[in-house]
Amino acid sequence: MNPFEQHLQQVLDERRLQHRYRQRRELGSAQGPELTVDGAQVIGFCSNDYLGLAAHPELIDAMGQAAGELGVGSGASHLVCGHSCEHHLLELEIAQYTGRERALLFSTGYMANLGAITALVGKGDAVWQDRLNHASLLDAGVLSGARFGRFLHSDPASLNAKLAGFTGGRQLVAVDGVFSMDGDIAPLPELVKTAAEYRAWLMVDDAHGFGCLGASGAGSCEQFGLSQAQVPVMMGTLGKAIGSFGAFIAGSERLIESLIQLSRSYIYTTAMPPAVAAASRVGLRLAQTEPWRRDHLTELIVQFRQGASALGYQLTASNTAIQPIVVGADADAVALSEALYQRGYWVGAIRPPTVPVGSARLRVTLTAAHSKAQVAGLLAALQDARR
Repeated sequence: MNPFEQHLQQVLDERRLQHRYRQRRELGSAQGPELTVDGAQVIGFCSNDYLGLAAHPELIDAMGQAAGELGVGSGASHLVCGHSCEHHLLELEIAQYTGRERALLFSTGYMANLGAITALVGKGDAVWQDRLNHASLLDAGVLSGARFGRFLHSDPASLNAKLAGFTGGRQLVAVDGVFSMDGDIAPLPELVKTAAEYRAWLMVDDAHGFGCLGASGAGSCEQFGLSQAQVPVMMGTLGKAIGSFGAFIAGSERLIESLIQLSRSYIYTTAMPPAVAAASRVGLRLAQTEPWRRDHLTELIVQFRQGASALGYQLTASNTAIQPIVVGADADAVALSEALYQRGYWVGAIRPPTVPVGSARLRVTLTAAHSKAQVAGLLAALQDARR
């Protein structure tokens, strides 16, 4: 074995010893509660398809029809020749839904965060982030070249200390609207007030709130009644609650025009297929016109939290579709996940570095497509697995 392969083997062996080796399971069915995984039939509780739209027939029809008319590939970046009528309409509809002047599509949420932060701040500026932010926000902060710091989780006082101690240029505060591994919601009104005291800009990554929170599902900013002026940079994804693929930044006319000119992950990336944009438009419409999906999801969240707490499982302070069961040791989380899988329930084990050391967990995600009977079945399996 040559030195390069030997090094890689050592890295892989170490991951296995730490119970942090990641493996992919193969799906043989569409997204939904009932899945075919590695040839076995299971009930899935690890998808971010929060409103149950990923396999909705109207999205499938819209995608097929658009592919027939506009083809599969977009052919180029948005700024060359890849910006289709479907992309244009989707951006308009996202802006209207979120109450922002404009929206800009990105191929992924990772690229949206990377493109926005690196375009807005650089050397001489500062970017402050919640310590539990998504990896894409953290990576973007480091790559921006700005002074990068992390404040205590959902702690406005800790943020205040960061902002007050900086004497350089512009300051950007970036937070998750809903934290992906804990499921709790950021205290956005308090963060808005703190940022405003220092004329800092606030960016909210609402990947896990968009479609689920707020009266119409427009996300955490809508839930707290926060305007474009209060949260000038909003990021959302289309591959979770909306059931499709891609992401966006929403904000003012000047923000979007600036990102078109300066965001490298927008400028130098092939546009998403127009058929995907067409499907996303249907997902947006259903998210707004079928509020029963959010109502049913809320009922399932209450059912699961009451049942899991009664069984003695440690839950986080989450009232969203993300319901982590904190186990602690990596090996124990893997063992519990496997025990559930053997009983016909698929719940992924989340381990460091995704979560802090000593807080390995099962990340249970509920969707509007789940039934109360399926949630009851998961709770029964959790009770059996614990014994």
